[in-house]
Amino acid sequence: MSNSSLLDRFAALDSAAVSDALDRLGMPCGAGGIRPVWGPAAVVGFAVTVGLEPRAEGPAGAHIATTAVENADDRSVIVVDNQGRTDVSCWGGILSLGASLRGVRGVVADGVCRDVAEARELGFPVFSRGSIPATARGRLQQRSTGELVRVAGLTVEQGDVIVADETGIAVVPRGRAEEVAQIATAIVARERTIADEVRAGAPLSQAMHDARLAGQSEEEPVR
Repeated sequence: MSNSSLLDRFAALDSAAVSDALDRLGMPCGAGGIRPVWGPAAVVGFAVTVGLEPRAEGPAGAHIATTAVENADDRSVIVVDNQGRTDVSCWGGILSLGASLRGVRGVVADGVCRDVAEARELGFPVFSRGSIPATARGRLQQRSTGELVRVAGLTVEQGDVIVADETGIAVVPRGRAEEVAQIATAIVARERTIADEVRAGAPLSQAMHDARLAGQSEEEPVR
């Protein structure tokens, strides 16, 4: 399956369905606390990772996340690990502009951002723990790009599939992505069938039987 086809499959899913599929396979499920900072939004793409750390003494280097943006493309989601800090912005308006011009699908930051209005005007999805006007200049520096990071307690490697929406985020290891997409797609189909039955008048206790939600027959024991 091509990378574009794979992303199209995940684009038809949401973070809850992907989380359920990951859970079914014994992998870390989705996480909350990171949400879109303007309007409803959903993004799916391959992770381009950035690790940040407190600014150390010495000459200033390139601004945080700029190298990641320059290495990203129209299938990318920038993933920023700022250890959940909420006292300093780790993403701002000019970064949103640069990413948007490269076709980047969005940014997911374990931290807070600023220049929310600029991102909204660009139509660029920003997911974070909130917003703050405090600049990163003099406070943060880039530790790594393209290397393993942690976001909301989840491990993210370069190229993993990121699914982010109003509910939360899910991280799918690239090597398991097709398997996860297949299971999540089946989960969505099953839940749509159940929802249709509820709309038609079926009792919730009957329609939402746990074994059925798990994809098992009622005779099969729930593991």
